Amino acid sequence: MQYKRCGRSGLKLPAISLGLWHNFGGVDVLEDSRAMILHAFDLGITHFDLANNYGPPPGSAEETFGRILQSDLAAYRDELVISTKAGYLMWPGPYGEWGSRKYLLASLDQSLRRMGLDYVDVFYHHRPDPDTPIAETISALDQIVRSGKALYVGISSYTAEQTREAAAILKSLGTRCLIHQPRYSMFDRWIEESLLGVLNEEGIGCIVFSPLAQGLLTDKYLNGIPADSRAAKPHGFLRPEQITDDKIIKVRRLREIAGARGQRLSQMALAWVLRHPEVTSALIGASRLGHIDDAVGAIQNVSFSREELQSIEQILAR
Repeated sequence: MQYKRCGRSGLKLPAISLGLWHNFGGVDVLEDSRAMILHAFDLGITHFDLANNYGPPPGSAEETFGRILQSDLAAYRDELVISTKAGYLMWPGPYGEWGSRKYLLASLDQSLRRMGLDYVDVFYHHRPDPDTPIAETISALDQIVRSGKALYVGISSYTAEQTREAAAILKSLGTRCLIHQPRYSMFDRWIEESLLGVLNEEGIGCIVFSPLAQGLLTDKYLNGIPADSRAAKPHGFLRPEQITDDKIIKVRRLREIAGARGQRLSQMALAWVLRHPEVTSALIGASRLGHIDDAVGAIQNVSFSREELQSIEQILAR
């Protein structure tokens, strides 16, 4: 495993991190979740990413991780980077989502209880709140660090302008913004316009989620929708109508470039996001051990020739 410094901080993250967004909830088999988490750790994946609402049902991914942490990984707590987030709907009523100080502090306390932890390494605000003043949200993150319940704080899905403002507020309070978690893949490139530049200027790390576009940038959907795939699940975020003929044509052409590089398409897609110096880590999901093996194998070749990048651009532009 390769480890990279997170922005201009002292913390290093693995090039590949494991997210528990899917396949680690109460509807999933505990022993399968346990096998994947332990296998990831054995391969050098030290960073595990959660959120209060991951499941389903919401909260159950943290409960699953907490059980595995206590039974198998308690002795290795100081070798783990555990993150969680709050921002999406977690409980009914006016205080169960978005970005108020009340919600963020209450949510983190609940997350710590579910995981059986005194602190998390990183706590994120999961999404911008259009109604709560950003100063309230960001000062709550500062309070969380000062309380000792998180070592670092970060933001997710903030625009470049919001990121700059959040970083400035935190800096004025004496706390740095460690990391930003945006969605990024070959099929979703919004961060390239200005966010990556802001992260570089501010010294903020970047861990990208959905680098495989929810599985589109793999071989999985080349011949239809498998019964065990995300697109086939009623609670999945990838919907069948998103798997268009145009996307499949692009996937087949990208797969040819990956093969010439000696990689699977999924590995090339991970290498492609990691090629940016601003990107600290790629956050993967997994439903079986082989997915983790493939992802870790991607770091063996993360450099691209000019010709390869040009060919990829031509395919994506069509």
